Amino acid sequence: MFYTYVLQDQGGEIYVGYTADLRKRLAEHNRGKNLSTKNLSWHCIYYEACVDNDDARRRERYFKTTAGRRALRLRLKSYLLKRR
Repeated sequence: MFYTYVLQDQGGEIYVGYTADLRKRLAEHNRGKNLSTKNLSWHCIYYEACVDNDDARRRERYFKTTAGRRALRLRLKSYLLKRR
């Protein structure tokens, strides 16, 4: 199983990625093992499970586009409004 995930830090910054082990990857982000998310505290606000690695990567690339970010905002609208 592979996962496409969305993380958010305390300031509201969003990070999108994919992995085969979601818990391990989140721990790596919070320990500063990724340069893009170094020295921040992240929590997972959304994830999707995919059977195939290529599907998870394709979904990650989509979420990083303008249309994908818009779709995420619509999907997470209630959550993001509560966090303001």
